[in-house]
Amino acid sequence: MTEFSKLGLSPTTLQAVADTGYTTATPIQEQAIPVALAGRDVLGIAQTGTGKTAAFTLPMVDRLASGRARARMPRALVLAPTRELADQVAESFAKYAKGTKLNWVLLIGGVSMGDQVAALNKGVDVLIATPGRLLDLFDRGKMLLTGVELMVVDEADRMLDMGFIPDIERIFKLTPPRRQTLFFSATMPPEITRLTQQFLKDPTRIEASRPATTADTITQHITRLPTSDPKAKRTALRALVERGDVQNGIVFCNRKSEVDIVAKSLQVHGFDAAPIHGDLDQSLRMKTLADFRSGALKLLVASDVAARGLDIPAVSHVFNYDVPHHADDYVHRIGRTGRAGRLGEAFMIVTPADDKSLDKVLKLIKKEPVELPLDGIDFASIKDRPRDDSRSSRGRGRGERSERGSRSRRSVEEAPVEAEALIETAPTPAPEAEAAPQRARSRNKTEAKTTPAAQKTPQKANQAEGRQPASLAGNPFGDDVPAFLRRPVVLAG
Repeated sequence: MTEFSKLGLSPTTLQAVADTGYTTATPIQEQAIPVALAGRDVLGIAQTGTGKTAAFTLPMVDRLASGRARARMPRALVLAPTRELADQVAESFAKYAKGTKLNWVLLIGGVSMGDQVAALNKGVDVLIATPGRLLDLFDRGKMLLTGVELMVVDEADRMLDMGFIPDIERIFKLTPPRRQTLFFSATMPPEITRLTQQFLKDPTRIEASRPATTADTITQHITRLPTSDPKAKRTALRALVERGDVQNGIVFCNRKSEVDIVAKSLQVHGFDAAPIHGDLDQSLRMKTLADFRSGALKLLVASDVAARGLDIPAVSHVFNYDVPHHADDYVHRIGRTGRAGRLGEAFMIVTPADDKSLDKVLKLIKKEPVELPLDGIDFASIKDRPRDDSRSSRGRGRGERSERGSRSRRSVEEAPVEAEALIETAPTPAPEAEAAPQRARSRNKTEAKTTPAAQKTPQKANQAEGRQPASLAGNPFGDDVPAFLRRPVVLAG
């Protein structure tokens, strides 16, 4: 390991690094910092948790130390795929630039645009942004990118996954060709390779570790269940949390709806847990992350939006409540622990329905996790609530539907052990209500419960009420609106 003092950084920056408690550089920092200080382009291939944020933040501080920002013309630009990752970069910049007069602004959605515009008008050295908010402000004429001297693209493969590549290309074209570019990605799919060939000038390629590998500092465990029942999985999760010395941990689920259910289940059973995913209000997401970073929150239940966007150095445990659909996501999930040389533990709950996804994970990581049975629990006898398979097959078909059963009609006093199920899951809506949510919400609730019209198909209900069918009102899908059009729209950036 090389000490930071040998990488060519200024005394002011070295002092800022020392104040954070770090003395030796990680491999990506050791290789990238001298090249970046020399003004050359960098193509860094490194996983999260390897220290790449400091690998571009530290040389950026030194290279911008001289010079002055002009109004609405930032001197440096850092692009991140998610709000959380952008906020993490801002925190890193705040630590390492504290001994300088450099200033910066964070441009992300969900916060006041007025404050961001005011900061731009005063002049900023560094713009840390998500692509959507950046282009929004640019199109409003609130900034110019012709003064950008240094541009950083972080988590480029995540940008590809989220559909930001056209935005990134446009931003590249809005900046001067003479700029220096520091480009980081955990993997190099063809689209990312094309982007680097088009916009980087003879970059120095730095590969800190083989893409999509797990760190040796992480002990990986598998817990196999004989059933795929959600309640059995929640029971297993609680048992895993209870048996380990969990200082803090992140629980990963595949679906946002599952994140909410699992978080509430943990809360009901006395665990300090909170959910975080893309559909939550930005202010709530930021507060939840702040509580987790400070230690005020023990368990964070997350969707994969957080897998590459979190930088909490001392996460002791990661729990895969669901086996991820994409093997790469497993690597990025468990990469939240075992960072910077620390030891960490990762657990994965596996059911009979997970065989294909598990095979992909094991093939990628090329190692066999330790089998960890949970003795003393009869998982085969644990049932969530009675299900109607015929209705489930016509509904979401993804394990998210539950049938109204005798359990939901009992009171908590009569069946205290079932309080979790009563609190977690609302009764399943009828398929008709799912197909026409707007009409269902607008009707009087009492009428919907008592009148026969509420049981009609949406088309017949329209005819009975004298309304024009949606298909005749400019909706090509009629009343059968696809599920993806009924989801809430979450604007990236």
